[in-house]
Amino acid sequence: MARDYYEVLGVGRDASEGDLKKAFRGLARELHPDVNAHDPEAEEKFKEAAEAYEVLSDPERRATYDRFGREGLRSGGWSPRAAGFGGFDDLFQAFFGGDPFGARGPASGGDILAEVEIELAEVLEGTEREVAFEAVGVCERCRGNGAEPGTPIRTCERCEGAGQLRQVSRSAFGQVVRAVPCDRCGGEGRVPESPCEACRGAGRVSESRTWEVEIPAGIDHGQRIRIGGAGHAGDPGGRQGDLYVEVSIAEDERFARQGTELISRVELPVTTAILGGRVEVPTVEGADSVEVEPGTQHGDVTVLPGLGLPPLHGGPRGDQHVVVELVVPADLDEEQLELVRRLDATLAPRAGAGGRKRG
Repeated sequence: MARDYYEVLGVGRDASEGDLKKAFRGLARELHPDVNAHDPEAEEKFKEAAEAYEVLSDPERRATYDRFGREGLRSGGWSPRAAGFGGFDDLFQAFFGGDPFGARGPASGGDILAEVEIELAEVLEGTEREVAFEAVGVCERCRGNGAEPGTPIRTCERCEGAGQLRQVSRSAFGQVVRAVPCDRCGGEGRVPESPCEACRGAGRVSESRTWEVEIPAGIDHGQRIRIGGAGHAGDPGGRQGDLYVEVSIAEDERFARQGTELISRVELPVTTAILGGRVEVPTVEGADSVEVEPGTQHGDVTVLPGLGLPPLHGGPRGDQHVVVELVVPADLDEEQLELVRRLDATLAPRAGAGGRKRG
């Protein structure tokens, strides 16, 4: 059950606006991650306190809460975004300024997603594919600093080398000061006097890459392979992004796949179903011959042990399940029909045997 807002802030119901603000400031400082890292619930506690302050600092909403409790609030719930904040960080900035978690450091490069397609048979032992993709890399001409080789790099005049600009706005808590990357130097704090001719001062260029990807045995459709550090280049000092290769398995109309198990179908003439015999069935390793017992019924399943697919991380292969589909001839001549009538006359009426599994 949610706690009473007055209890959360530790004030009485007759608390003034100044009392509320003072109580919330104290809680905000107490719950700041820099001094409260031992408490994993600090963020939730702060949000609870912020919700209480937001409601009680608004005279109209406070009056509604005092009369009807949470159920009477017309706002439909409180959230930092509804109160004009981007989230937890902005709430701390409103009271303390700056980043509550300290400097974030250079930005990492973005990840890249590529796709490859393999055949079902290649899942047995794994395979390799060459993947082509576009990526942002460090400019070789300027080595990422954005300056034409041999020319100086000067301090950005707009941010005076800080790499950040401060934006001030007003909120329910007073002034909110937010630091944003400088739009002149992109957060670097420095700008080249003569931009690099190859990258025009960006320090990054788009380039075509290829990567030989090893696809493991047992991989399933839609699974991804991560290749660390093969993605887009990050800011100077930042880590490079990753490459994710999504594998699709080409459809094979002969099989349905369920994990490591394969399901296939085989058409069986009625005469073979009655007398028994051998029938050829497809497997991922080629055609195989299966013994059919006399009296085989439509829907019977024959299991071929170990002819399925291997699990992704090694282990025994699954099985292949062969479902029998009886084929009834539709073009018999009169002599053949007479033979069927004579057979039918000798058979005593009885219920069908139904589907069976054989292994």
